[in-house]
Amino acid sequence: MRPFYVTTPIYYVNDAPHIGHAYTTVAADALARWHRLNGRPTFFLTGTDEHGQKVQRAAEKLGRTPQEHADLMHVRFKALWERLDIQYDDFIRTTEPRHTRFVQGLLQKLYEQGELYQAPYSGWYSTSAERFWSDEEVAAATALALGKPVTAEDLHNGVVGVCPDTGSGVEWLTEHNWFFRMSAYQDRLIAHIAEHPGCIQPDTRRNEVLGYLRKPLSDLCISRPKSRLSWGIPLPFAPEYVTYVWFDALTNYVSALQEPPSRLAFWPEALQLVGKDILTFHTVYWFSFLFAAGLTPPKQVYAHGWWLMTGKKMSKSIGNVIKPDAMIDAYGADALRYFLLAAVPFGGDGEFTHEAFLHRFNSDLANDVGNLSHRATSMPEKWLGSVVPPVGVQTDEDLELQAVAVRATAAFRANMDLVQFKAALEGLWELVRAGNKYIDSQAPWALNKRGETARLGTVLRNVMEVVRIAYSYLACVTPQKSREVLDRLGLSAPDLDPTFDRLVTGHPVSHRDPIFLRLDAIPESLVSTDPVVPTTAPVAAPAAPVTAPAAPVAAPVAQIEYEDFAKVQLRTGLVLTADKHPKADRLLVLTVDVGEEKPRTIVAGIAAVYDPVELVGKTVIVVVNLKPAKLRGIESQGMLLAAGGSDVASILTPYRPVVPGSIVK
Repeated sequence: MRPFYVTTPIYYVNDAPHIGHAYTTVAADALARWHRLNGRPTFFLTGTDEHGQKVQRAAEKLGRTPQEHADLMHVRFKALWERLDIQYDDFIRTTEPRHTRFVQGLLQKLYEQGELYQAPYSGWYSTSAERFWSDEEVAAATALALGKPVTAEDLHNGVVGVCPDTGSGVEWLTEHNWFFRMSAYQDRLIAHIAEHPGCIQPDTRRNEVLGYLRKPLSDLCISRPKSRLSWGIPLPFAPEYVTYVWFDALTNYVSALQEPPSRLAFWPEALQLVGKDILTFHTVYWFSFLFAAGLTPPKQVYAHGWWLMTGKKMSKSIGNVIKPDAMIDAYGADALRYFLLAAVPFGGDGEFTHEAFLHRFNSDLANDVGNLSHRATSMPEKWLGSVVPPVGVQTDEDLELQAVAVRATAAFRANMDLVQFKAALEGLWELVRAGNKYIDSQAPWALNKRGETARLGTVLRNVMEVVRIAYSYLACVTPQKSREVLDRLGLSAPDLDPTFDRLVTGHPVSHRDPIFLRLDAIPESLVSTDPVVPTTAPVAAPAAPVTAPAAPVAAPVAQIEYEDFAKVQLRTGLVLTADKHPKADRLLVLTVDVGEEKPRTIVAGIAAVYDPVELVGKTVIVVVNLKPAKLRGIESQGMLLAAGGSDVASILTPYRPVVPGSIVK
């Protein structure tokens, strides 16, 4: 049987795990579990991306070495994957020696083949994206941000440019670097995609890549001088340089297969799941690297969409992120896994609301499949001595239910092969709903009352088989609940056979509490009730749309004199520590250096928007002459400036680094 290899992107260690990370990883885990269930040799890889300038700078601010920083940060991903019951076969870190050996070996190979050359280079460098941009790219992004035309000449004459990817500032750099001859692979890339149209999915993303390839490809700068960035993998032939973080990161998908060498058999069947925002790196760049190395590209790169809130991509900077740990605490890991895969077609964007989550939890899990499994074990306990009854004479209604089982499982199989989880689950739900309808139409309570024990046994046996089938197929999506339900039926493992004669007659059936309990309201832990205190967090120059959204109609703003405004004293502050408030979920307690002899304690209502760890080392704007006030028992000695009104979207931060205590006016 052909092997199956599935990967997630490796996640950047400076990000706290969020719903987007969970989405990709749950999808990969579901596919890996599915193929394992079907007996296919399977390998599932995930991991963390730990090199680069952002890691180096974050570590410096916190007084750590970059390695110490990475060692502390990567465990957050492992901890979340454990909570989500992610069964990966390998978790690779780009700081591991095995990865370094492979990257340096590949660099040496490309160097000896003449694929790399050194040349001077000038361009706009974005630290946040860790890449260079051309005049044209930065000018276009800056024009979009400012809402007016911007030329390359404007950028070189003082107009502050922004990064097309992140909206943060860019700086002009001139330096010697090493380049990969990526331009030489443009025709081969186009030909490969034409010969293997399924290698990039969905089709809209394949067309997007082909559109990118209509323009001439440039060679790719794949080095950074150590004088500017020391935290990376050194070039073996030029140790005064480290390699570009994307060259380092992308090769993890192959470096993880080197030891033991038998793992290499998985590569030809690689399915790589990525977010749509990193598609170009995983196709144009990655395929070119592989061509140069003499390796075939992955069988398929599948780019999924984003989770949105009120039409906007989830982002810490605007405060609309969903924290997976909080969702697991409120609903359980399996409910979160199910929602992520069932709510939207894989490949498209999805709108997240707590109301939609609660509705699907109650409708699909509590009412449909949860109610089905509860009835399948409670009724035998009441009337048949808590054992699996024998198979009896099958009626037309029974045979129709079996036909639904065959049809539903076939639909599930076909859609899982297409990486369409929503459609697979919708196909399976035809059986779940048919099972509940069958119970209602056959009325086993009436059969018991009339003493029709043989028919009662047949009906309940059919219901148990439906539950077995449903939860066996769900084992790749809701593994914990599936294990529990199958155990109640006396099964130690899923059984995917859709026929109705797989359970062991006479085996004890265990009836326990409902597998999913209906909830009447969104759990309180997910509803913010603490007061919001305006504050701030660092944001770079945003890439705003050309047309700014219209401001809401409001009452005229009362005017003040300059003397009134001058009473407010604003200074920059450096966040030294940040912790959760012990008595309020929405508040964080910060110590902030505002240039005084002693740091100030500031209580800020931004816990829903920022994790404490990401605030440390950031520069904020502080109202320093605000009268101190106690917030939930802790005195706040100032207030941070923030955007978004009572619903804080982002704290404010200076565009360029400044000394703590600098006056703002």
